[in-house]
Amino acid sequence: MIPPADEKKVQSLIAEMRANDGFAPVDLEQFWADQEVAIKGPFGDIPQVPLGAILTSECVYHELGVQEDFWRYQHDGAWRIELNTAYNDKAERIVGRRLLSEEESDPSLAYPETRQLHDVFEARNQWRGESWWLMQSANTPNELAALLDRVEDRVTNLRKFLLPENWEEEKARLMALGVKPPLYRGQRGPVTFATSVYGVENLLFLIVDQPHLAARFRDTMLKTMLEIARIKDEEAGYARETAPHGFGFADDNCCLLNPEMYEFFAYPILACVFERYSPDPGDSRYQHSDSAMGHLLPLFGTLNMTGVNFGPTVRAREIREYLPNAAIYGTLAPFTYSRNEHENILREFLRDYNETKEARGLVFATAGSINNGTRLTSMRFVMAAIQRHGRYE
Repeated sequence: MIPPADEKKVQSLIAEMRANDGFAPVDLEQFWADQEVAIKGPFGDIPQVPLGAILTSECVYHELGVQEDFWRYQHDGAWRIELNTAYNDKAERIVGRRLLSEEESDPSLAYPETRQLHDVFEARNQWRGESWWLMQSANTPNELAALLDRVEDRVTNLRKFLLPENWEEEKARLMALGVKPPLYRGQRGPVTFATSVYGVENLLFLIVDQPHLAARFRDTMLKTMLEIARIKDEEAGYARETAPHGFGFADDNCCLLNPEMYEFFAYPILACVFERYSPDPGDSRYQHSDSAMGHLLPLFGTLNMTGVNFGPTVRAREIREYLPNAAIYGTLAPFTYSRNEHENILREFLRDYNETKEARGLVFATAGSINNGTRLTSMRFVMAAIQRHGRYE
């Protein structure tokens, strides 16, 4: 329930939208001018709540009446640009911006693929159900111990394992063009990664029944991550003192561990990685976990997070209590958005705005992914909600 005054705001804006052929009332030019200022610093002296719920390529299918085909969208450049152009034509009219790229990337400027953390841990990445999935590489404690033996052996000469045979040739060519190789500054979080490699129930039982092996799993993961990051920095020409700061994790499955288990298994990885790559107060320390992981907030509070995107059941006021310096990217429920429930969208916005307006730091976004089905008219409605009821002036 929201206060009666806020419910009146909901019904008023809904009535205006219906009277305007389903288009919420927005001064588009003014909104985007204010957005440009607001998104630069959600804690600053800004005119309005920054918008983070900007629609993505996930949404082209329903908007255009096209059958979903994520694989083709990724691999058929001509088709992707055709869809993006048609989508942008609608977006420009409805929200005042062309949202998607209409240019094909130049493959000659891309570095050859390198192996990643899951490759080191022998977890195959397979395309299933319109998405990529990591497949388990160990099923029993004995298999896990043997896997860790092989991983530890690889880490002794990890550069050779990570980089393809044509790396030096391509690196020399691209560096001459001013294109540096990508760095390693983001990772599937430790719990999600571990459950992918070893299985959900397996990991839970491992931590409880064989903490020594679980600690070895944790420490090997951390050592490998730090070595990957060091190698990628070195290949890009950075010394430790000059390497860019910032690191982010995506760890939906962190909700599966209670605080004691999380503190034992996952927390040391975040703490060490942040200490190495986000040592200064202003450095990015980010975590995405669109799950019910509110029980872990006190632990996250000790990591001085600067940006978070948590599940829709984790309230903004709870996040702010434990993470006073973190920009909150949320907490609009993704299905509220994709079902285009305009009244509930505004209710959730007013709830989050009221809970954060004194301290600020809210970037109104979905608590998780933006899903196909979300319409441009719903994004426009969010813009109207911000412009009408999310001002700081």
